[in-house]
Amino acid sequence: MKTVASAPGKIVLSGEYAVLFGAPAICMAIQRRAIVTITDGPGAVGSITTPGYVGADAAAIIEAVSTQRRQARNFELDTRAFSLQGSKIGLGSSAALVVALVAALENSTDVFPAALEAHRRFQGGAGSGVDVAAAVHGGLIEYAMKPGHLRSLAWPRELAMRVLWTGVSASTSAKLDKLAATPEQPSRAALGESAEHMAKAWCSGDAGAILDGYASYVNVLRQFSLDHDLGIFDAGHDELTDAANIHNLVYKPAGAGGGDVGVLFGKDPAALDVFVGEHGHLIHDVVACELDLTGVRVDSA
Repeated sequence: MKTVASAPGKIVLSGEYAVLFGAPAICMAIQRRAIVTITDGPGAVGSITTPGYVGADAAAIIEAVSTQRRQARNFELDTRAFSLQGSKIGLGSSAALVVALVAALENSTDVFPAALEAHRRFQGGAGSGVDVAAAVHGGLIEYAMKPGHLRSLAWPRELAMRVLWTGVSASTSAKLDKLAATPEQPSRAALGESAEHMAKAWCSGDAGAILDGYASYVNVLRQFSLDHDLGIFDAGHDELTDAANIHNLVYKPAGAGGGDVGVLFGKDPAALDVFVGEHGHLIHDVVACELDLTGVRVDSA
């Protein structure tokens, strides 16, 4: 018997780090999916294959999800959509993989609690679960760690976006460990308040309010990064943020920062493309990341 399931990756648009302190985050699922195929029955020997790049130990992910891994099952964990030129680009591959794996094992898409528990177990208890929520539900969401705080949003009219890769892979877990070991600074509360304002702007659907809100949010995020020595704006994010501001656009690191990807926002898609063309020396690549309205899916069984 063969079961195939898939789940989308994600990009955090606002609320990174602040979501760990109870503030809301805005996150979009993207059309880059982790695909899990499980084969059992005659011929299955308990093998694990990993087409493409897996940003974490595949066996450890399977152990975190299922204590019965050693049954006669063959696992194929395909994360080719989450790499570029052989490098991880920071789009939530481990969460998407866990969600797809739980869905395949349970032959169900109603997997958020189980997937959240499994992903936290894999990460040693760290993380907010926003990436798991995006992988399960799909679309654009507002998410907070309070029980039941998840809302689906429509993409704002007149808001255009480009996803830019720095060319540098970053470790979210390393930054979370550093944050946990650093004394709390006033900018932590300020980031939470700013994340609340950004969530309200996103929920309004007003592109102008969103772009205006980012002016303050990015400054607070920068101060938070400096106060906690997180390097969120390293790997070229700092330069791109300043350059976008000069062009009346918005740029920010997406998620933990320090590499991986950032997002460029504006109302005019052509202006975004001109910016990319003029600042190619700071941009390693433009990453195709369309909004994926479909969450976890069991494709065949």
